[in-house]
Amino acid sequence: MARSAAALRLIDRPGRTGRTARSGAETARADGTRRIVESITAAIVERRLMPGTKLAEQKIADIFKVSRTLVRQALNQLSRDRLVTLEPARGAIVATPSVEEARQVFEARAMIETALVRRLCANITKTQIGVLNAHLSAEQAALARGDVPGRTRLLAEFHTLLARMAGNDVLTELLTDLLSRSSLISLMYQSTHSAEHSQQEHVEIVLALARRDARAAARLMGQHLESVERNLRLDPREPDLAAALVP
Repeated sequence: MARSAAALRLIDRPGRTGRTARSGAETARADGTRRIVESITAAIVERRLMPGTKLAEQKIADIFKVSRTLVRQALNQLSRDRLVTLEPARGAIVATPSVEEARQVFEARAMIETALVRRLCANITKTQIGVLNAHLSAEQAALARGDVPGRTRLLAEFHTLLARMAGNDVLTELLTDLLSRSSLISLMYQSTHSAEHSQQEHVEIVLALARRDARAAARLMGQHLESVERNLRLDPREPDLAAALVP
């Protein structure tokens, strides 16, 4: 005998309720993990967490009022993103990129971002140029008020903004990862590179995009990344031991 629709609903309800409850709990856990990941990433990008900083699970759990299990999940994700290193004896620490990794990161960025702006020139809109100009104004304002964390974040976001405008989510995610790693590299190796100079280079890139000059945009982006890398101390001289130890 066929069951009525009402009977079928009654039979199905407990399982559905269980699935809903599980789904809600899983969503809450995912949100908690994401909040920790985003907070630690932002602290690294904005130079509030230095390479080699120990990330104690219990302290992070207390800060975010979550279980250590969620903290561990967040640290595992950050480890996969190469922002955190998990060491058996020390636990989790903010990663310390090597010189070779630094060179590889900037090589990857140059390959991706020069192609990105070349492609963007073909279909960028006036509205998007307006958004970029507004972002440039925000960069300039952060520089003027001496907001180091703000300017650091905005100078990095300029590049992810270009990726989002290209409409490629995978590219945006990949570039965001590289930019986070670049921030760690800058913390370790950056010299007195001028943020004002970097910001001016952003202005020139946007002007080339507005002209739809793909060749100039790609050249300017390549020069910009070369300039940033050049101002990193990736070729430290071997110190003279006698000179270092004898006043």
